[in-house]
Amino acid sequence: MQRIKAGITFPSAAYGLSRKQVRYYQPIERIPQVGDVVYGEIAQIGEHSSLENKSARIHMIHTGSKGIFVFGNRYAPDYYEARIPTESVTEVDLVARSGIVGFVHSKNTQKKDPTRVKIMGYVHDEEGDLVNTKKHPVFQPKKDVKNFPRAKMILICGTAMNSGKSAAAASCCWVLSSLGYGVRGAKVTGTASLKDILHMNDAGADHYADFTYLGYPSTYLLEADELMSVFNKLDLKYANNPKNYWVVELADGINQRETAMLLNHKEVRKRIHKIIFCSYDSVGAIGGLRILKEKFNLMPDAISGVCSSSPLHIKELNEFTNIPIFNSFDASVNQLKKILL
Repeated sequence: MQRIKAGITFPSAAYGLSRKQVRYYQPIERIPQVGDVVYGEIAQIGEHSSLENKSARIHMIHTGSKGIFVFGNRYAPDYYEARIPTESVTEVDLVARSGIVGFVHSKNTQKKDPTRVKIMGYVHDEEGDLVNTKKHPVFQPKKDVKNFPRAKMILICGTAMNSGKSAAAASCCWVLSSLGYGVRGAKVTGTASLKDILHMNDAGADHYADFTYLGYPSTYLLEADELMSVFNKLDLKYANNPKNYWVVELADGINQRETAMLLNHKEVRKRIHKIIFCSYDSVGAIGGLRILKEKFNLMPDAISGVCSSSPLHIKELNEFTNIPIFNSFDASVNQLKKILL
């Protein structure tokens, strides 16, 4: 094994790892697994020219920059669909700024081709064992059975990525904390990126976490039992106090595989106190309401997202529904109080 030099970028996709666990690397033949950690070098700059580290600092990268990377899948209509390779490889695509690598299967044509990473070797610990993030969660719940009643879950979902879900989640955290309630925040699905849960923290969530705290660089293509394990562990860790509120964001849109699986699952549905549905525009919201009703038999308690900042979008929505609409970017405590409590 060869020693990894100090000073390399340590990405947020490897959130649960400490520096002492990332000391050595070794070139080996291996079919990558989700969570496998590799030491690599930037071979060519493409779409991503920076990396987010464990403290959410953004590092600029250049051809020849070295760092730690994590194999994972990604679902991002505004960027890439990417999957881990099915054979041993020496070069991969950087598919997210958080340090996730794999092979791009399709891309949004508005984005550049991915940045390329040369794999120098798989990371090993001091005992010589191969390092995988799934083996190093930040926490394990003390209990495995939920006691009821629990913290009230405010579920945030939407039409797609960048529809304004994170802003709506932060608004809910801010209003609830302003009213004196204990607030916990979580993002259950998506691709590693600290900004969304840190936004919840900035808005008043005392504790916050996502799937990376449980060792997953992303949740795309997880089996149903693994996906529910992520949800339940976050629930058991952060939502035990019935006096608190638990604000939960689901990534991407309601037609996305993992989001749909959770919305259909009885354990998730029985935890819902309120649903906030987000959309980029009024027509998307109208179509999304129909899908929620017909596919999931769900009706949101409020509409928000990017569309909520436009009086014209709100006017169009009001012609189709009487569901309350709140502006994620200029939240009213009195309005949200009526919706959330």
